[in-house]
Amino acid sequence: MIILVTILFSIFYLFQINKMTYALCESREIPEEKQPKIYRTVNILITILIVSFFVEIMTAVS
Repeated sequence: MIILVTILFSIFYLFQINKMTYALCESREIPEEKQPKIYRTVNILITILIVSFFVEIMTAVS
């Protein structure tokens, strides 16, 4: 049950972060060529955050 909730939370969180990254790119008028690098960096960092959160939750539960 906890795994399912964590996965759903992670998907929602990643989606929201991508929406905010898009808004940042639009407001700062970042060129189209640089946007994939920004998205990749943000997504990698958020994925690391989510994985560390998942590991913390799993160690606390078990």
